[in-house]
Amino acid sequence: MSLHEFDAETDELIWSVFRYALDRIKNQPPLDGPMTAGELFDRVGQTITPQGMGGNAALEVYAEHLAPASLSADHPRYLSYVPGAPSKTAAVFDLVVGSSSMCGSSWLDGAGLIYAENQALRWLSDLAGLPEEAGGCFVSGGTMANLSALVAARYTANQKRQDAGQGRPGRWAMLVADSAHSSVASASMAMDVEIISVPVDDQQRLRGAAVREAYQNCLEGTEIFAVVATAGTTNLGVIDALEEIGAAAQDLDLWFHIDAAYGGAALAAPSVRPQFAGIELCDSLTIDPHKWLYAPFDCAALLYRNPELARRAHTQKASYLDAIALRDEWNPSDLAIHLTRRPRGLPFWFSLAVHGTDAYEEAIETTLKVSQQAHQLIQAAPYLEMVCPPSLSVLVFRRTGWNAEQYQEWSDDLLAREIALVVPTKVDEETVLRLCIINPLTTKEDIAVVVDALA
Repeated sequence: MSLHEFDAETDELIWSVFRYALDRIKNQPPLDGPMTAGELFDRVGQTITPQGMGGNAALEVYAEHLAPASLSADHPRYLSYVPGAPSKTAAVFDLVVGSSSMCGSSWLDGAGLIYAENQALRWLSDLAGLPEEAGGCFVSGGTMANLSALVAARYTANQKRQDAGQGRPGRWAMLVADSAHSSVASASMAMDVEIISVPVDDQQRLRGAAVREAYQNCLEGTEIFAVVATAGTTNLGVIDALEEIGAAAQDLDLWFHIDAAYGGAALAAPSVRPQFAGIELCDSLTIDPHKWLYAPFDCAALLYRNPELARRAHTQKASYLDAIALRDEWNPSDLAIHLTRRPRGLPFWFSLAVHGTDAYEEAIETTLKVSQQAHQLIQAAPYLEMVCPPSLSVLVFRRTGWNAEQYQEWSDDLLAREIALVVPTKVDEETVLRLCIINPLTTKEDIAVVVDALA
């Protein structure tokens, strides 16, 4: 079988792959579950050999052994972390993106691709109330989006100091709530900047007054360049007090970044849109369509109020890039920490173009309704207690009388029987359970299966 030539064997393999992909898209697969490396080796052995195993054999290894040893995040009872449930149209169009050798780094390479992606980014910008000149790019995930945004924030702060003729600060730092996503701490380590942890209130929300107090109390020799808020925390789904924080950021001349990787999709739902008041004040914003906006992995939207600031921070300079960098065009490679980039926003764009934005509103509202029904089921169960009020589509609750070991044993058994994925989490050091509902195919009956299993 030739590596690049198209022959009869290649043709047969392609149709086999298409049939497998079509079946995967059309039919809901089992939840499945992980195996150990030893178990997998016993089943498939060494798959990379000098002569190769041939297309049919390799596809069989994947379909019969490797895929079933991996969880299907679009299963209706995949209820932990933040699931992924791409629309059928987005999933199938990812085949087009994968089979097309097109690069989405620059306008020169991918003008049409970037034009389409930018329309999807514009819809997100409009949902957030950002100005007409706002824009950004698609990156791999919220971790890369948050890091890229904060690099732009620090670069901008440093330029302000230089323009003012000031020397280098003792130590750059940013204000971050205790509840922020772990990627923000990772970004601080990558950037070698300090995190000043800001306490949240009794509703687990970061408030403007706490931001101002932390700023005033920072150690001498520390210079704060940004404040990071969250619109839908991963563990509890909480939306920080964005209006208050945005006002504080403006008064203190700080870059205001909002991590809405999970929660930002709910901007499309009128029933909860008012909870995001103040999001329009941000300087940068992260929203992951591969979470609650039904795009395939990996797809995160990074938006800037003023993309020019990001260009100054991120544009790479080299003689071989002059043909790109010296043109006055929209290059996603200039807006984040990446250069070569697959046009990962295209499946999201295709699904939006096919179905329209009303369909997205309906799908998200459906999941919010099921979340309300889940809340009612939990409250009605005498052996369950809510730990905190539900927020967006996250519910956190306890099984009365259980310890950490019992939670883990129950979770492991539920997955081993391929009933559901519900893993424990912690709130104030207490082990509890958490559901995150973003799949429109998840029903009240699916939640009832989990609730009944806890009896």
